[in-house]
Amino acid sequence: MKRFDVVIAGAGAAGLMCALEAGKRGRSVVALDHCREPGRKILISGGGRCNFTNRECRPDHYVSANPHFVKSALARYTPRDFIALVEKHGIPHHEKKDGQLFCDRSARDILNMLLEECACAGVRILCGCRIQSVRRTDGFEILTSAGVLRAQSFVVATGGLSIPKAGATGFGYRIAQQFGHAVIPCRPALAPLLFSEADRRRFGDLAGVGFDVSVSCGKHRFQDKMLFTHRGLSGPAILQISLHWEPGAPITIDLLPGADLASELLKRKGAGDRTTLKNVIAEKLPARFAQRWFQLQGGGSCPLAAAAHSDLERLATALHHWVIHPAGAEGYAKAEVTRGGVDTRGLSSQTMESRHIPGLYFIGEVLDVTGQLGGFNLQWAWASGYAAGQAA
Repeated sequence: MKRFDVVIAGAGAAGLMCALEAGKRGRSVVALDHCREPGRKILISGGGRCNFTNRECRPDHYVSANPHFVKSALARYTPRDFIALVEKHGIPHHEKKDGQLFCDRSARDILNMLLEECACAGVRILCGCRIQSVRRTDGFEILTSAGVLRAQSFVVATGGLSIPKAGATGFGYRIAQQFGHAVIPCRPALAPLLFSEADRRRFGDLAGVGFDVSVSCGKHRFQDKMLFTHRGLSGPAILQISLHWEPGAPITIDLLPGADLASELLKRKGAGDRTTLKNVIAEKLPARFAQRWFQLQGGGSCPLAAAAHSDLERLATALHHWVIHPAGAEGYAKAEVTRGGVDTRGLSSQTMESRHIPGLYFIGEVLDVTGQLGGFNLQWAWASGYAAGQAA
């Protein structure tokens, strides 16, 4: 039987951050992962370039049943802190847009940085090691495929259900429930949305067509690229709104954000413009989409000069307010993250420790904390991992 101060279940972003911080405090630490190598989700993040944080990170970039929970950890470990670590290791990086920071070379730079920091802190990492059971004693007894481990603190950093090919499982939720913690129902988030059967027949063959839109659901709105797929809609704007979309709700898409289409059409009509409506819209949107729109709506061959004012206004309204009723979201295989998870109301927001099981911690995506697209979920992994690493 091997004894450690801290055993961490999961050697991903949050787990490694927690491990290196606890190790720097002189704690004996081992991080376990059932995959053959650590940090698999880090390696595929940001298209392999790792969108490792966002300069503009704020609590309102996160969704949770307990929205104030994130404030303490995010304030104690900020994007500036992680950027300083990246720069300490000389990792070249760039800002893509809206505060999103990516590696110039590869996500492996971030993983190697974390592993180097862990090594310097004396952290052990055991991969290919499965946890079979966890039992509360005077500390914790963890039965694994590598033998029995005992620890004063046990940290659950197993992630959510998204991207099973990267090793995602529901283990963390089962541990939470075993020790009396509630789990907020989970579902895929930052995921493509699926067409209804009728819309799939209308638009499914436009797969590959993409352009900038503004998409809204309730009070939430995002402007970015939208992409048609064979099954529905994807692209950053759709992934963002999927975080806030609830099953059964519609989404509204402005296909020409920032434009005043009605005013432009009426002005061109007044000037006697003989361009057909279909060609006018094809000037502004991909031709394949414009052609399909008028196949479904009719009227595309009418010259602007001959169109009725009311028809032009209706066309403009329809293009600025295209309402879609998604049939659902793509599953966990294509979802970037998991919405829902361990209920944070049972944890300390300063340390991530269970309020009723001393020494038990939950960090990262396993928690009911889900960030928007753009580096916010990795920043939560760093911040929550840091908070637990300072306490475990």
